[in-house]
Amino acid sequence: MSEPILDVKSLNVRFIREDGGLFSAVYNSNFELFAGEVLAIVGESGSGKSVTALSLLGLIDARKILFKSTNSILFNQNELTSLEEPEWEKIRGDEISMIFQEPMSSLNPLIKVGEQIAEIIRVHKNVSAKKAKARARYLLRLVGIEDANERMNAYPFELSGGQRQRVMIAMAVANNPKILIADEPTTALDVTVQKQILDLILKLKDKLNMAVIFISHDLNVVRKIADRVIVMRQGVIVEQGSVGNIFNAPEHSYTKELLAAFRKSSVLDDFMAPKIMEARHISVSFPIKKSLFGKTLKSVQAVKDVSLTLYKGKTLGLVGESGSGKTTLGLCMADLIDYQGEILLAKSVHVQNEKDFRKNVQMVFQDPYNSLNPRLKIRDIIGEGIGVHFSHLSKEEKEQRIKKVLDSVGLKDDDVLDLYPHEFSGGQRQRIAIARALAVEPKVLVLDEPTSA
Repeated sequence: MSEPILDVKSLNVRFIREDGGLFSAVYNSNFELFAGEVLAIVGESGSGKSVTALSLLGLIDARKILFKSTNSILFNQNELTSLEEPEWEKIRGDEISMIFQEPMSSLNPLIKVGEQIAEIIRVHKNVSAKKAKARARYLLRLVGIEDANERMNAYPFELSGGQRQRVMIAMAVANNPKILIADEPTTALDVTVQKQILDLILKLKDKLNMAVIFISHDLNVVRKIADRVIVMRQGVIVEQGSVGNIFNAPEHSYTKELLAAFRKSSVLDDFMAPKIMEARHISVSFPIKKSLFGKTLKSVQAVKDVSLTLYKGKTLGLVGESGSGKTTLGLCMADLIDYQGEILLAKSVHVQNEKDFRKNVQMVFQDPYNSLNPRLKIRDIIGEGIGVHFSHLSKEEKEQRIKKVLDSVGLKDDDVLDLYPHEFSGGQRQRIAIARALAVEPKVLVLDEPTSA
């Protein structure tokens, strides 16, 4: 076998807590990556997958971490751990590139997406602004965005989650990198577009002889796309091997546990239950062009004459491609945007005012990073709704309710209460968002891609 393009030895990453203590995020990790292969990293939220990837790009704040002197990251036989920031900047986005998990927080909300793609091309390549713009337009078409000319002038908030992720992918492959790190690249995409993106990544890998590090919780995707697999738990690589060996003959008990959960089949039950919520003839349109006096000249129909019924204790699935109106309809159900039509709750829910509605209909958003207040600690994020809707509880009772709901989503350590959202992985942040919704004991949950992270 040829020499690896990337050779990681004794990688240790320890974060410095506010109290001066240390938290080991990655412990003594060793692995290799070869040109033209797909190496998948799998594991539960907080297992160290994304921290490992960020370490390969020097993207972890040196003031907040403590590396061991034995750390070694060899890229094309060059040691990366000794690089200064200007040297890292030459590599990032050019030789090693990354598709981030949360496109809304990774894209600049004040700059048009076409300019953002063109910028990364101009930074690393000696080309004119015109050629960079033409390349950006080509990349948008390459990743499946329709009306590329029009989307070049769109801002990130004007695109759906799937479209924003495609923009991130276009930026990542803009300079034909030798290594592409994909951190949950298809979480915001529907299944049809997911297949297109995965096929695109594999096509680019073969065309450019590019190596791919694919971070995912979706074992079905990993099985289809990966050549080799690394399994991580609590910062430790517990097992690694070919995709065939990992899926067919796993050795570690945790790997077996992951695969058992992956293969578990669901049991469908009947839908005979009382009606709890009903939406009648819901329509939503957004203005995209207005006159000087504010009159709408052009609009887009996001939802058109949709009716649906929810039953107590049952789950209604809403599926469709990116931009099909799923999230918009969900926002209507939670009464978070204006709409035409009516939404009714059953009398048994006892909704008398807006406050009652907010308590009984909670929403978990797709992007937990943007839905959690970055200035509040987890105790305050979870406790805010409890304080509003259960004001009769004592301080001790409120604290116990916070801990109980966090425990129910798998966050048991009391230390998490005094941490901020940015100190958690994407999956852990989503658990916090789910806990916040559950804390007020709603009758209806509107879940917008709740397990994407």
